[in-house]
Amino acid sequence: MTELSHQVSLVRSWVNIFLMVVLILAMGFYAFAVIGDRGMPDWNYGAVKDVPAESPYATYELLPHPQHVRGAKGE
Repeated sequence: MTELSHQVSLVRSWVNIFLMVVLILAMGFYAFAVIGDRGMPDWNYGAVKDVPAESPYATYELLPHPQHVRGAKGE
């Protein structure tokens, strides 16, 4: 049988390492560009009411009194 001899290529090894480093840096830059922090958003919704009885999109009847209980005068 003949033995296979592997040629050691120092230039090829360094090119592979350099390409892997460039790939990792490119992926990091892509992640920063796509999901990076760009500061505070420029929209302003003001104070948003989150009380369910005051929601204009509620699918239930509003109670006659602001308490979340049923009965005479919210008792």
